[in-house]
Amino acid sequence: MIYTVTLNPAMDKTVVIPSLTLDAVNRIEEMRTDPGGKGINVSKVISKLNGKSIAAGILGGNTGKAIENALKELGLETMFRYADGETRTNMKIIDPVKRENTDINEPGVIVSQEILEELRSAISERLEKDDLVIISGSMPKGAPSDTYYKWIKHFRESGAKVFLDADGVLFKTGIKASPYLIKPNNHELSQFAGRELKTTNELAEVARQMMSEYGIEKIVVSMGGDGALYLTKEECVYAKGLKVPVGSTVGAGDSVVAALAYAEEQRLSLEDTVRLSTATGAANVMCSGTQAAEYEVIESLIPKVEYTKLDF
Repeated sequence: MIYTVTLNPAMDKTVVIPSLTLDAVNRIEEMRTDPGGKGINVSKVISKLNGKSIAAGILGGNTGKAIENALKELGLETMFRYADGETRTNMKIIDPVKRENTDINEPGVIVSQEILEELRSAISERLEKDDLVIISGSMPKGAPSDTYYKWIKHFRESGAKVFLDADGVLFKTGIKASPYLIKPNNHELSQFAGRELKTTNELAEVARQMMSEYGIEKIVVSMGGDGALYLTKEECVYAKGLKVPVGSTVGAGDSVVAALAYAEEQRLSLEDTVRLSTATGAANVMCSGTQAAEYEVIESLIPKVEYTKLDF
């Protein structure tokens, strides 16, 4: 089973405003709302891949209830705990003229250590060997900065494979617990290295060092429209980015993580994993908001994926 953990979910409100102008009146041309947060986005995409997952996390108030109800309407199994306060609503502003995406994110609920422990225990009680746990996104106020480190370590000791998709301090502390897979982008990897990594060889070199130092089995380095690097201890593959019409880039990285988790559960080869995750990421870029692309679209893009094996 795949478990997605979203400690700071959101209701994503995506609006289209051509030629967004600061200090002026702007009019919305299109608008949609979707239950969101990185782990929740992953669960939505896994469902479109005909896989199953359990979306776990912490919600609050009426917005939290709306998110849970929306996920159940999508046929997703959930495991949420409720904290005081209101789950955040995040505004995603798409400007098709300037080709810019702007995120305005609310802070969300404040959680207690008791609620965090309650959720972690509930997941642990259901975990079986080789289950996948995906920990991603930001943390709510009240959660200690080492929460991801402790959760990764705990779930690993329970026999699960843990994926980490986070940035900043959460990334730096989380990798010390040796997650099974991480998915930084090229900018996050550069920040970690303390220097700008300009080439695929430079990115691959730092990723290999991280695998060796922290005991990480797999690393995927996303590079936006330039594609991605896929590294295991034995192989390194570079996949070109697919050129597709852009609806919204919000949640594109989450869709890649979803495909990686599905591929891991299905024991797909590295080549098939590269094809599926690249196609899934591109298909979701074509969608508006954080809605998940239909499998038929993903399937149509798989034959178009181009990749190259790189020498270690």
